[in-house]
Amino acid sequence: MKNKTTAVLLINLGTPDEPKVNAVRRYLSEFLNDRRVIDIPLVLQKILVNLIIVPFRAPKSTKLYERLWTEKGSPLLYYSISVEKELQARLASKADVYLAMRYGNPSIGKALSAIKNGNYDRLVILPLFPQYASSTNGTAIQAVIDQIRTWNTIPEINAINQFYDHPAFLDAFADRIQSYQPSEYDHVIFSYHGLPNRHLEKNHPNESIQTCNCENSLPEFGKFCYKAACYQTTRELAKRLNLPKEKYSVSFQSRLSNNWMTPFTDRNLMKRAKQGNKNILVTAPAFVSDCLETTVEIGWEYKELFERNGGEKLQMVESLNDSPRWIEAIEEILKPYL
Repeated sequence: MKNKTTAVLLINLGTPDEPKVNAVRRYLSEFLNDRRVIDIPLVLQKILVNLIIVPFRAPKSTKLYERLWTEKGSPLLYYSISVEKELQARLASKADVYLAMRYGNPSIGKALSAIKNGNYDRLVILPLFPQYASSTNGTAIQAVIDQIRTWNTIPEINAINQFYDHPAFLDAFADRIQSYQPSEYDHVIFSYHGLPNRHLEKNHPNESIQTCNCENSLPEFGKFCYKAACYQTTRELAKRLNLPKEKYSVSFQSRLSNNWMTPFTDRNLMKRAKQGNKNILVTAPAFVSDCLETTVEIGWEYKELFERNGGEKLQMVESLNDSPRWIEAIEEILKPYL
């Protein structure tokens, strides 16, 4: 008889199986056909994604994944696998740890099949996205529940839907940033993945995103507002790093249109360069694993943009990846559920 009654399911976003067009096309198709990712009328979504975005974007994205790929494969995947193994070693007899990707492999279905066969009393779901968004944490949790609902025996389920304000996460990320000595840079940019403005409006429909003051404080209605959580994450990290307000800024990357969260990180960088900020440190506290958005978009593309506009040095802070401090932080986040 097993003595571990709890299963922990870690969920990251996902990655193509290989940096080839067919694999990237499969990944993008699964990702962009998610109703929580592109929340427009279904017919329009199918036309836009399957006839326009995926066919044209797959070849371009493949070239970016080719730059990202290492001998070990996709950083997001191999760091996630390492986290799974290291966390399992730390939890020892407390729980069994499983890893799944929301899109691609290892799939949620495969992980849940193993969990179902294990006959656990409790399942703890931990999407590895610090700030809640329907298109990340929301879709990951929904995908798990949609499959579990068909089980004959449903275990006790705990879903950790965000952890941006957990002290262990903040301490781990602050340590990572501090290792780059932020005081030696002209400016520090906290860059977060952007979202369409309509996603924010759905979180607090009675409060306009134009008049919301979440840039300065966390409003009561903003506990699950992605923008509010990003700014609160930044304030907490800046406090730990002793950064004065004039020393740092917040901006958002990876936009698909101008009707996304502002300010945009690329424009922020160009502005800072033209203002004479020659050396800039960029950190991305929405990502716990280095990936296309950190390594390629910021570390290469934005770096080139910054230098073309007069900047001299853009340093990208590596993410938490599989650092011991991050593994300890995950254990702390899970502790109330074990």
